[in-house]
Amino acid sequence: MSKNLVEKVDFYFDENGFMVFTEKYHLDKGHCCGYGCRHCPYDFESVPEPKRSEMLVDRGVIN
Repeated sequence: MSKNLVEKVDFYFDENGFMVFTEKYHLDKGHCCGYGCRHCPYDFESVPEPKRSEMLVDRGVIN
């Protein structure tokens, strides 16, 4: 099933012109893809270590 993405709902463009998926987009997708997305609601569960721990520290989830 393909879905038409809606700007400012599913994604936005950051100050560098990169397309950034929103938390809603990721929740609709239903899982962590492992790429370390900025708005991952799954605490980067599929991102390999040690990158996952670094990202969780940056997010303030762990010390």
